[in-house]
Amino acid sequence: MRKVCPNLERDDALDTVLEVPIPEEMFSGSGGGGGSCGFRFGCSSVKKAWMRSHAADRSGAGEPCSMSRGELQLMLGVIGAPLVPLPVAVVCRAKQSPCSVLCEQLKTGPIESSSAKYIVQQYVAASGGEWALDRVKSMYAMGKVRVTAAEQLNGSDAAGGGGHCGGATGKGNRGGRRKGRGGEVGGFVLWQKRPELWCLELVVSGCKISAGSDGKVAWRQTPWHQSHASRGPPRPLRRSLQGLDPQLTASLFADSVCIGERSVDGEDCFVLKVEAEASSLRARNSGSVEIVRHTLWGYFSQRTGLLVQLEDSHLLQIRSGGGGSIFWETTMESRLGDYRAVDGVNIAHAGRTAVSLVRFGDCQQDGSSARTRMEETWDIEEVDFNIWGLSMDCFLPPSDLREGGKESQDVAVAKADARPPPIRIPAVAVRVGPSQVAAVSMDDSDSLVARS
Repeated sequence: MRKVCPNLERDDALDTVLEVPIPEEMFSGSGGGGGSCGFRFGCSSVKKAWMRSHAADRSGAGEPCSMSRGELQLMLGVIGAPLVPLPVAVVCRAKQSPCSVLCEQLKTGPIESSSAKYIVQQYVAASGGEWALDRVKSMYAMGKVRVTAAEQLNGSDAAGGGGHCGGATGKGNRGGRRKGRGGEVGGFVLWQKRPELWCLELVVSGCKISAGSDGKVAWRQTPWHQSHASRGPPRPLRRSLQGLDPQLTASLFADSVCIGERSVDGEDCFVLKVEAEASSLRARNSGSVEIVRHTLWGYFSQRTGLLVQLEDSHLLQIRSGGGGSIFWETTMESRLGDYRAVDGVNIAHAGRTAVSLVRFGDCQQDGSSARTRMEETWDIEEVDFNIWGLSMDCFLPPSDLREGGKESQDVAVAKADARPPPIRIPAVAVRVGPSQVAAVSMDDSDSLVARS
């Protein structure tokens, strides 16, 4: 990962410090399928265009990328900065109980809840123990990602492979239409003061996504949309659950239930389930968009006690002007691996996320659905804890969201609800449109993460 770039204005000047470290593939031009986004840094014009991408024309014209602008927006909107189902306040309340209280709960509580609490305690011990986790007050992580649009399926095949624990990586595709794409590489930086304060910057193919939370409002900013606040109370970042923050993971699953066992890549695991409360879902709804459910599953190894897989399920209902409805179901499945100890805390340094986005409803007159599949692989290059100088100023939202505090957030949500529906529903539609999904992501700025 490179953190500096040659000065683009003066050859004799100091190197430019990059806001987000960039993988070596983007400098050498060897990364990504099909000449991934053309990042041959020998060309001065391309370097300048990339360095100034945050100020580039929002129309996306001239974007040097093998993917279309809509496909890149779709992938970054869904995979870039998704949030977890539970609000920060609920996660903070669900701290692990002292041993004496925990033993009493194990005796008196339902077997599903008691088993889950015991499994979470085993996970805490495997991650380094309460003493090591409690010492972590802040965190910094830097890594590289590769995103890939795997395929698109239309017709009856898209309806297959559904159901819990299998939709994201289903193999059946007969009768469907495959559409392979090369991967695009990028890098990200995450700063966090657990779990209510966090800030993420992600750059893929010259497109930069910024997201964060100051404990009062969660927000996101992209090159193609103005900065906007997430509906409802702020929630933690899902990327932190992908092996980076064991304390957050333990708190999230503290009130979960154990629903059984399953083998993941030959590893026997306990399966814990967490569902968002109805009040939390209602706070995220708008006039035409309703969150039907948002569920999280965690797979904890019986051998090591560590989290080896994380699944997220999100079902969205969008009402059209004619009285019909479209349903968007997104399945996100993350495999975690390469655990290494950092200051006594076990951190997952590599992983892969497979996403399946399905649309079905009244717009599909033949009863079929349309499915788009995406993938992200990531590697963690650096992790550090208890960062000096990480103040509240590091987590401030953009100025247009910061002015007026809570009132400005309410105004922003009101304006979003006042806009005409961004999705046009044709009489017959069998193809998932990336621009349609990007519009849905903008309305529900939590970026459509789902699992059935």
